[in-house]
Amino acid sequence: MRILSIDGGGILGIIPGQVLISLEQKLQQISGNADMRIADAFDLIAGTSTGGILTCLYLCPDKATGRPKFSAKEAVALYLQNGDNIFDVSIFKNIESLGGMTDEKYSADTLEKVLKDYLGDMKLSDLLKPCLIPAYDITRRKAQFFNSADVAKKGSEWDFYLHDVARGTSAAPTYFEPANISSLGRTVYPLVDGGLFANNPAMCACIEAFSMNPELKVSDLKVLSLGTGDADKSYHYSEAKNWGKLNWLLPVLDILTSAGAETVDYQIQKLFSSAGCSEQHLRLQIDLGAFSDVDGAFDNASEGNMSALERAGKALAESSDDKLTVFANMLLEV
Repeated sequence: MRILSIDGGGILGIIPGQVLISLEQKLQQISGNADMRIADAFDLIAGTSTGGILTCLYLCPDKATGRPKFSAKEAVALYLQNGDNIFDVSIFKNIESLGGMTDEKYSADTLEKVLKDYLGDMKLSDLLKPCLIPAYDITRRKAQFFNSADVAKKGSEWDFYLHDVARGTSAAPTYFEPANISSLGRTVYPLVDGGLFANNPAMCACIEAFSMNPELKVSDLKVLSLGTGDADKSYHYSEAKNWGKLNWLLPVLDILTSAGAETVDYQIQKLFSSAGCSEQHLRLQIDLGAFSDVDGAFDNASEGNMSALERAGKALAESSDDKLTVFANMLLEV
């Protein structure tokens, strides 16, 4: 089973988006099929937060043709064309929320409009391939996994509009208010960002693959896992030792998401190594500290920073060209 996993990271989703543009072009060249899309090369796509939005875009069908509606380049355009408006904060909102300390930093109105414009009235059950998109239900206090394969088994109660799925997985605390969405069976789900517990959803995707086909072995899996850039900020003991709840709020969120993603990568590396198939797991991540013009903040969607993120994504694809070529051929062996 061929699995694509995409981390969360807000506007940093431009980075894996650029890598997938390169991969899609490579797949087209190798296969000789100019119409090949990311959805054609994978059997399951998992994505958290910004990765969940990309997952919805890659797997969204065109009503007229039944083929993927968006190319990899068109998917990234959602960020490049709308990022500055999604992460736009008015002076009044900034003052009212004390920069996001007493209320969410951004209104979700623009994000919701963009998601509806791109995804329309498509439903989770309409997706071209199985997906796994995590969010967290703050009322039921449990992980919520959006999975198109569940709908056929369990009915409309497990089906959702795609724009609601994308909104739910990307409802980052302090940045956007929780998403209050309903299934087609009319059950309400108050959700926050899946990155709080599965910012790197690769292991969740592997477990889902085994659930879909219990006869699978680790050696049957081919996993491409894409990060959104390593921008880890150092926290020094001399400062942190005197922090209280307010000071720890943002650092804790930062540490939880990055440490969780690193732990998942460690687990998968060990899993594939023990099965003797390390080459079937490819994790691509880039150190944003190597780019002086890149701000690794979740929400810096200025024109200059988005251009810098685009360059960083292209640099990751170029430096990983040989690995991507090998993996592309592996994907096409099916």
